[in-house]
Amino acid sequence: MLEEAALAAVVLWLLPRIGVNIPIWGLAVMMAALAVYSSVNYQLNTRALARKPLSWPEIGSRGRATTPISPRGYVRVDGELWQASSSSTIGAGEEVAIVGREGMTLLVSPLEKGGHVRKDAFSGQ
Repeated sequence: MLEEAALAAVVLWLLPRIGVNIPIWGLAVMMAALAVYSSVNYQLNTRALARKPLSWPEIGSRGRATTPISPRGYVRVDGELWQASSSSTIGAGEEVAIVGREGMTLLVSPLEKGGHVRKDAFSGQ
């Protein structure tokens, strides 16, 4: 609705100021096209967001934090961006290991310099 209001304002107010006059029927056609586009776009994006991922990262997989995680943030694992949670603070760019999953959120723990999971990782998950 806001997009259509902006379109109407441009066609009825701004364009006539610079000498471009579009008839009302032209505005109606543009608004109908915008409504159809918005509806189709909404339907496609809603379906895409509702889909479950085809595969989950394996427990023990490694990734890298793309945002600070304290307690939630995002990690990149095998080229995919995942929401993540950790019981410890992890800085952006740090390497992490997947230690579990909670719904659509990966449970991660930071890696020590030797590549081992820190002792304060989530327990029992």
